Amino acid sequence: MKALFIGGTGTISSAITKQLVEQGCELYLINRGTKSDRVPEGAHVIQADIQDEEHIAKLLEGMTFDVVADFIAFQPAQLERDFRLFQGKTKQFIFISSASAYQTPLSDYRITEGTPLSNPYWQYSRDKIECEDYLLKQYRDNGFPITIVRPSHTYDERSIPLGVHGSKGTWQVAKRMLENKPVIIHGDGTSLWTMTHNRDFAKAFIGLMGNIHAIGESVQITSDESVTWNQIYEIIADALGVKLNAVHVASSFLDACSTEDYRGGLLGDKANTVVFDNSKVKRLVPEFVATTRLDQGLRETIHYILAHPEHQTEDPEFDQWCDKVINALDAAARAIRE
Repeated sequence: MKALFIGGTGTISSAITKQLVEQGCELYLINRGTKSDRVPEGAHVIQADIQDEEHIAKLLEGMTFDVVADFIAFQPAQLERDFRLFQGKTKQFIFISSASAYQTPLSDYRITEGTPLSNPYWQYSRDKIECEDYLLKQYRDNGFPITIVRPSHTYDERSIPLGVHGSKGTWQVAKRMLENKPVIIHGDGTSLWTMTHNRDFAKAFIGLMGNIHAIGESVQITSDESVTWNQIYEIIADALGVKLNAVHVASSFLDACSTEDYRGGLLGDKANTVVFDNSKVKRLVPEFVATTRLDQGLRETIHYILAHPEHQTEDPEFDQWCDKVINALDAAARAIRE
C-alpha cells in the first residue's frame, strides 16, 4: 500500500505511522519537520507547509496514492484545498473528524454513527461538521472516495488525558496531586467518559485503509470501556502513589471564571456522558478490539512522563487559578453557613 499522511506526528497519527511502517507500507508524510523525533524510520518525509498549495502540487506532481489522510484539517477551506490536490490521485481520502461533533446534549447517551451532528457549544465541533458536509457533497457529486473517521478522547504516553487543565498541558494537575494539593474535577465526577489508547485506535484505522466497504462511510473509533471522571482521577493518583484530594466544581462555573474554552471543552464535550457503540467499525474491521484497559494505559503514561522531564511542563498560571477557584468555593460555603 502507498499512503500519504498530511501531518502524521500527532497523538493519533504517530501510532498509525509506526504500525504502517512495521507492516511494510510505503508511507509519505507531509509536515513542517518540527516533530522529526516522531517520524518512524522508513517513512518518507516531504518537508513542506500544506498551506502552500502551489508548492505541494509541484512536489506531488505525477504521484498517486492508495490512501491520503488529513490529520490536521479543521475548517472546510482546508478540505477544499485537499480536494483540488487529490481528486483523481487517490483511491481513498480519509478525514479525521471528531466525536465532539455529535449531538450535544445527547438525546440518547449511546452514540452510533447515526447520532445527529450538532454542537452549539463548540466552534471546533461545528467546523468539523461543516468539513464533513463538504466532503459528503464531493463524494455524492464528484465521486471523491472519502472515509470520515471520528475519534473521541485518544491519548498516548506523552500527555495525561484529563478534563480540567490549562493551556500548557496536563502535567500541572499531576504535580498538584504529588504535592497533595486539591485538584478540580468538573461536575460531580460521575458522568461516563471513554478514552482510547492511540495504539488501539491505530489498529482500527489501518483496517479502514484500502477498505472498499469504508468508502462513503463515517466511522467512529473508540474503546468499549466507559469510566467515570472520578475513576479516571483515582487511577492517575494511584499511579502517582498518592491519595486523591478532589474538589468537584460545576462545569458552568468553571466556564464562567476561566479564559480557557471550557464552554466548548467541557459543556460541549467532556461534561456529557458518552458511551460509544463500535459495531460499525468492528463490522468493517472484524479483527479490531481495543485491548489497552484504561488503568493500564494511564499507568504507562504516568511512568513514561515521570521518567521524561521534558514532558513535565509546568503551568503556574493554571495552578494559581485552581487555588482561586477552590478558595472561592470554600469562602462561599463558609458565608452561607454563618
